[in-house]
Amino acid sequence: MLVTGKEILNDAHEKGYAVGAFNVNNMEQVHAIIEAAEETKSPVIIQASQGGLKYAGVEYIAAMAKVAAKNSSVPVAIHLDHGTDFKQIMMCLRNGFTSVMIDASHYELDENIRKTKQIADMAHAVGVSVEAELGKIGGVEDDIAVDEREATFTDPDEAERFVRETGVDYLAIAVGTAHGPYKGEPKLDFDRIKLIKERLNMPLVLHGSSGVPEESIKKAVKLGINKINIDTDIRMAFHKAVKEFIKENPDVYDPRKIVGPAKKAMKEVIAEKMRMFGSESRA
Repeated sequence: MLVTGKEILNDAHEKGYAVGAFNVNNMEQVHAIIEAAEETKSPVIIQASQGGLKYAGVEYIAAMAKVAAKNSSVPVAIHLDHGTDFKQIMMCLRNGFTSVMIDASHYELDENIRKTKQIADMAHAVGVSVEAELGKIGGVEDDIAVDEREATFTDPDEAERFVRETGVDYLAIAVGTAHGPYKGEPKLDFDRIKLIKERLNMPLVLHGSSGVPEESIKKAVKLGINKINIDTDIRMAFHKAVKEFIKENPDVYDPRKIVGPAKKAMKEVIAEKMRMFGSESRA
């Protein structure tokens, strides 16, 4: 069933668990996400980055996700991840996304607030939930790159002002994660998560979560993280499965046979994350 991001994440916030937001670029990823959600009876967020939308097309991504949601027994939200382009955000609103992220975190605080409020007002007018980001999360994700030296943690005082003046529904915070593969083990600022949760009392989002140790994820959820973004782990599962299949079956050229094992591998990773996040049986 298709629902808003706010509906899913408010429940997670109230009951103390997190919901996985998994990036998609093609049909096999959509299948893997929905099959894992059905298997674990988890609410889920299907999300696409600007790069994913440029690759597959906004209308294609929206259509696939809406079909998946319509035929699913679990709550499903369709989310734009890291929206920085105004026109593309509007395209997502027109094509049935139920949640959008406006990422103006690379601007100074006042400008971030101004741009975020503009999108929040427009999205809320048509019943769509809004995520924003405060602080800068390091690493690279599609069109967005933040040097490690430029990454900054979210300030709790600024977070209070930001949420009050923008009216966003959930906030992505910078607490030590990064986009893409990690060079070492990430060190999360758990005290900062706890403090921001206490101050805001709203759903919080953790980006750059692929590769974060399970114990750190579970502790972050316990302290108040309610939406966890996963992309790199899915890509790596896809890559490994395809590489192994081609190595063992060099003469096979049917895309269905090549991608089939990859879909299964992605589904296994996604289901594992759902159990880790505590969303199993929450649908």
